[in-house]
Amino acid sequence: MAKHIPAPLPGIFFRKPSPDEAPFKQEGDTVAVGETVGLVEAMKSFFPVEADASGTLLRFLVEDGEAVDADQAIVELE
Repeated sequence: MAKHIPAPLPGIFFRKPSPDEAPFKQEGDTVAVGETVGLVEAMKSFFPVEADASGTLLRFLVEDGEAVDADQAIVELE
């Protein structure tokens, strides 16, 4: 059964800590509870999107740089 990781607040979702660094996680990666899978930028501050369950990252449900709403599903885990 799939589990979703939601956005902690509204803002812009980013998969990387900065433009010239690798993404936090890729599809197919193992994710542990508490691991950061992305960032949400709101009002010039960055907030981590942390996994609240462990599993395998199936897919990202939003694109890098896309606007998200609070509690919107961002990542799907298996």
